[in-house]
Amino acid sequence: MDILDKTDLEILRAMQDNARLTTKELAARVHLSPTPVFERLKRLENRGYIKKYIAVLDAGKLNRGFVVFCQVKMERLNRDIAETFARIVRTIPEVTECYNISGSYDYLLKIHVPDMKHYQQLVLNVLGTIDHLRSVESTFVMDEIKNEHGLSV
Repeated sequence: MDILDKTDLEILRAMQDNARLTTKELAARVHLSPTPVFERLKRLENRGYIKKYIAVLDAGKLNRGFVVFCQVKMERLNRDIAETFARIVRTIPEVTECYNISGSYDYLLKIHVPDMKHYQQLVLNVLGTIDHLRSVESTFVMDEIKNEHGLSV
C-alpha cells in the first residue's frame, strides 16, 4: 500500500468536492504549483486512488426518484450461479448498485425507478425470471437523510 502524504489527501478531498477543478485551481487549494499537483494527480489516478470522474445526477428530476433497496435470497449459491446473477444484474439499468452480502440474504440491490408500478414490473418480469432466485424483500426509501458520494480522507 502506498503512503499518502498530507498533500495527497488534500488533493483527494478537493477532487471529491469538485472534480472539475483545473490543475491551477487545485494547486491554489493545496498551496503548490501546478506542475507537481498535475504529477501527483496523475500518480493518484494511475495507482487507482481515483477510479473515475462522474457527474452526480438528480434522480427525481430524471423521473427515477423512487428508490428501493431489494434484498435477494438465492435457492443456493455457487460460482456459476453467482457469476450468472452478477452478469444479469449488470444489464439491468434500474439497478444502480449491487452488493454480495453476508447474513440472511445473498445480495443487496439499490434500484431507481419512476414509481411503484415500474418496480412491480421489474420484479415480476426481470428479477423474477432469474434462475435459482428464492425470494426478494423490498424496502422503500421514504426520505434521503444523507447521501455522501465521497469518502472521509
